[in-house]
Amino acid sequence: MSLSIKMNTVVKIKTPLSDKEIENLKAGDEVLITGVLYTARDAAHRRIIDLLEKGEKLPFDLKGQVIYYVGPTPAKETEVIGSAGPTTSYRMDNYTPVLLSSGLKGMIGKGPRSKNVIEAIKKYKAVYFAALGGAGALISQYIKKSEIIAYEDLGPEAIRKLKVEDFPVIVINDICGNDFYVEGPKKYFRGV
Repeated sequence: MSLSIKMNTVVKIKTPLSDKEIENLKAGDEVLITGVLYTARDAAHRRIIDLLEKGEKLPFDLKGQVIYYVGPTPAKETEVIGSAGPTTSYRMDNYTPVLLSSGLKGMIGKGPRSKNVIEAIKKYKAVYFAALGGAGALISQYIKKSEIIAYEDLGPEAIRKLKVEDFPVIVINDICGNDFYVEGPKKYFRGV
């Protein structure tokens, strides 16, 4: 079984992301990501912030990278990864501005972001994507390789390096701070 998503205009991008590449993305754009994503949730974010504050080496270079907020389930023998649906992003909001100031260019999760995060997205030219919530088993088919690179003691919240091909997301917040969670319903109710 494969996930089939009808997309109007599809933008294909590759990681790591550059300023030039994400300048053209607009809230509401449907995007397919190919390359490397890193996983991290709140516990891993706390540890990364601690390392940044101490000036110590991070588990991966943040510059141009995308963090996927996910805690995948264990993989079966024939799978690369278990169910890998997005987690609620606001739990990372306290950490996000610092990571963006350190070079992070993209985040994938679900749900709206705080005003502080949206301001940091604008300031540091980053983008926030949403992945399809509730379809983690289907989304995992776009993940071609998964390896734990840090904090194995956190179990599902360990940092993983994922290789993805045409991973489907939607731009929620673009570099101008536009918010698809706000603008999308307005267009719907106007019949646009």
